[in-house]
Amino acid sequence: MHLTNVTAAIIRKNGRILIARRGPASFMSGKWEFPGGKVEEGESLEDCLKREILEELGVDILVGKPFHAVLYDYPEKGTVRLHSFLCSLSGGEPKAGHSHSNFMWVTASELKEYDFVPADILIAERLLSESA
Repeated sequence: MHLTNVTAAIIRKNGRILIARRGPASFMSGKWEFPGGKVEEGESLEDCLKREILEELGVDILVGKPFHAVLYDYPEKGTVRLHSFLCSLSGGEPKAGHSHSNFMWVTASELKEYDFVPADILIAERLLSESA
């Protein structure tokens, strides 16, 4: 079984959470996710998340405490362990780039209105249940 470690940022600002729509060249194009990416060899989860968010959205973040880890098997890609962290912006405003066609700031209750990639659904559901 091939296992890929992936990170996801739950970035909060003014009571809202940042979600991003996967770009046309991405696996599962058009679906929404919490931005992040694959952990590189020798890289910590936190360093991966900072690097990916800077590359994808052009902003610096502060990585806080771990939120939820999800193990999900994608038949086309293999198994991912998605490590999500509570984060905040430390510099700049997000911009859609090569990885994402759009992004939105949404409330936890609005998360259920978006079509997330499967592993991220479990994180969205936990955010929703904790905000209730």
